[in-house]
Parts: sequence; structure tokens; C-alpha cells
Amino acid sequence: MTTELKPDDAVPDSSATVTSPTTGEPVKLFSRAWATGIAVRYSMVIVMLLVIAYFSYRSARFATPDNLVTILVAAAPFALIALGQTLVILTGGIDLSVGSVIAVSAMAGAATAKANPGQVWLTVLVSMLVGLAVGCVNGFLVSRINVPPFIATLGTLTAGSGLAYVIGGGAPINGLPPEFGSIANTKILGLQIPVLLMIIGIIALAIIMKRTTYGMRVYAVGGNRHAAEIAGINAKNVLFSVYAFSGLLAGLSGVMLASRVISGPPNLGQGYELDAIAAVVIGGASLMGGRGTIWGTALGLLMIQTLNNGLDILVVPAYWQDVIKGVLIVAAVAVDVWSSRRRT
Repeated sequence: MTTELKPDDAVPDSSATVTSPTTGEPVKLFSRAWATGIAVRYSMVIVMLLVIAYFSYRSARFATPDNLVTILVAAAPFALIALGQTLVILTGGIDLSVGSVIAVSAMAGAATAKANPGQVWLTVLVSMLVGLAVGCVNGFLVSRINVPPFIATLGTLTAGSGLAYVIGGGAPINGLPPEFGSIANTKILGLQIPVLLMIIGIIALAIIMKRTTYGMRVYAVGGNRHAAEIAGINAKNVLFSVYAFSGLLAGLSGVMLASRVISGPPNLGQGYELDAIAAVVIGGASLMGGRGTIWGTALGLLMIQTLNNGLDILVVPAYWQDVIKGVLIVAAVAVDVWSSRRRT
């Protein structure tokens, strides 16, 4: 006696399906479409691992704990301005003034330290307030006067650069007390203060952007400002806050950088705004706003600093380093545009 198999008794298909990271459509696990989606979604992580593997192979100095600390110390000041830049870019704007804010804040902090020896807290406070003031000017121009972010921050970039020289009378501020150097060179739990601030800032801001209503408002304004306003979000206040926050972090970065060299150079921070924007873009944020993460920015920042460090160890000329970073930025944007079209 034989038993007939009914359709319901058929052996189920063992091939599992998952959602494609790029198209959002169901695809078979371990299929070509699935692999392509994973490669696109984690492209920067893959590139980062390849870069680390290459430099580790070429130089024994690279893959050492001391060199890791060197990379983190170099990344810390950039991390502060990159975090602020992330919030600005998430709203669809851009802040070109952070390089000048670093210079103005560093000069103001150095002048304060020279006039008030031993008052380290006052030096840091003045630098942060100066950065916050410039950020508020940017925020007011963008959110209240409706000046395009590129024009508003380009203006403060130029004005801030001149103001830095005005504070120092056209020259660096030297002869600072030794306490000024303790701001960036003091170690806590074996790590320098800027590195600790970077770690705390990344974790705290990632939680804020992921878990709080403020973070959702920033994403909403960047995604569609008109729709956000209809939903009851005060877009002007959100825009003002992100530029003010960017200026505040740039001011803190300025005093950290000045403390590292125990001096107040008026050209400090020149070109740093481009590295900050590069870190955000390489980390996967869209320049159109509404898409990006703090963790992505952290990855982009470490990518740039790892490249700089590895290329310096291999004695690659600085101009070739600029070429490599430029290609990396274009590639990151190209991947972002391509993946956006696939999702659409």
C-alpha cells in the first residue's frame, strides 16, 4: 500500500530569504544579490579592514598599541568638529566655518591663559564660549534670515580667519604657562583627555540621535523640512541648535589643539573643515540631509586618520595623500548615490 503525497505534505524549500540592504526586496540568503547588498552596506568597514591589513603587512610599526594611541590622539580634535558637522549635514546644511572657529577659539584661549596663569578652567570656558558665539551667528543667519548655509558659513569662515590674527596682533601667542599644556596632555585611565572626550562624545551623541526626540527632529528636518513643520517641529530652532552645537565643539577642539603645541597660532585649523566634511561623507551621510549616523562618521574619521598615519609611516609624499583622500571621498559619494538609486 502506497501513500500519496499531498501538496501540503511537500518538503518546504530550505533556502531562506532576507531583506536586501540596498533595495529592501526579499533575496535568497548567500545569493549574489544578498552579497552585493552586504558589500555595499558595509563597504567602508571592508575598505577599513583592507587598509589596516595592507599597512600591517608593509610595516611592523603600524600594528602596534603605541601606533593605535597615536591614531586616536590625532583623530580626537577632528572627531569633535566632525560630530558637529554630522548634525549640520543631517539637516541638509554645511558648516565651512569650523576651521576658522578653531583658530579664533585657540587664540582667545591662549590670550586668556597668558593673562590668567593657572586658570585652566577659564581658558577652556572662554574658548568654548567663543566657538558657541560663532555657531550662534551661523545658526541665526541660516535659520532666521534664511541665508544659504554655504554662504553664511563661508562668510564667518573669512571673518573668523581675520579675527584670529586680530586677537594675536598678526602673530602667534607664545610664552604660555605650562598649565595650558595640561589641557590636552593630561592622562586619565591611561588615555589623554581629548581621546576620552572623543569616545564619550561619540557614544553620547549616538544615543541622543538614536533614542531621543531631538535626534528624530534633526533627521525629520533634513529629510523634508516642510513635512517636519507640518508635523509640528520647529525647524528654525533645530537648525539654530545644530550650528550652535557645531561651533561649541569647534571651540573645544581649538583649545585642545592649541594646548597640544602650547601656543596660539592664528592659522590653526586651516583646512580642517574639509577633513570634517570628508569624514561625514565617507561615513555614509548624505549631503542632501536626512541620512547618516554618528557611528558612520566615527568610522570615516578613523579611516582618514588611519590612512594619514599609514602613509606617513610608508613615507608617502603629502600631495599623494591628498590624491588618495580625494579619490576616497568621490568613491564614497558614488557608492551612496548608487545605493540610493537602487533603493528608489
